[in-house]
Amino acid sequence: MAGDQDMFDAVVMADERFHGEGYLEGYEEGSSLGIIEGRWHGTLHGAKVGSEIGCYQGFAFAWRGLLHGCTTERDSKKMKVLEALIGMIQKFPYDDPTYDKLHEDLDRIRGKFKQLCSLLNVQPDFKISAEGSGLSF
Repeated sequence: MAGDQDMFDAVVMADERFHGEGYLEGYEEGSSLGIIEGRWHGTLHGAKVGSEIGCYQGFAFAWRGLLHGCTTERDSKKMKVLEALIGMIQKFPYDDPTYDKLHEDLDRIRGKFKQLCSLLNVQPDFKISAEGSGLSF
């Protein structure tokens, strides 16, 4: 009778056993694919942020060169904002994706860039697309 009970339990519990095995296989597969997809997404997002920051830096360096010899009071305000932007860009933690204030710092850089554009009276249009990124005026 005990042998019949064991066979009956094996048949009844087969659904639960297969469900558990399927869950474990699915979890392992999902974890593997999640890591791959996460790396791809992180690389893509990191490249976009890097491209944006690089564009701001190139913009700032070009304007620093253009404003270097200017001595008016208005130009000194532009230079002050320009140097602040360059300082923020240089302090940006490019190599630390776990930095907890990354987005706040990026928003501050964007704000300082907009302030500088307003002072310089330029209307930039920063775009990131499949073809590349850049500023257009």
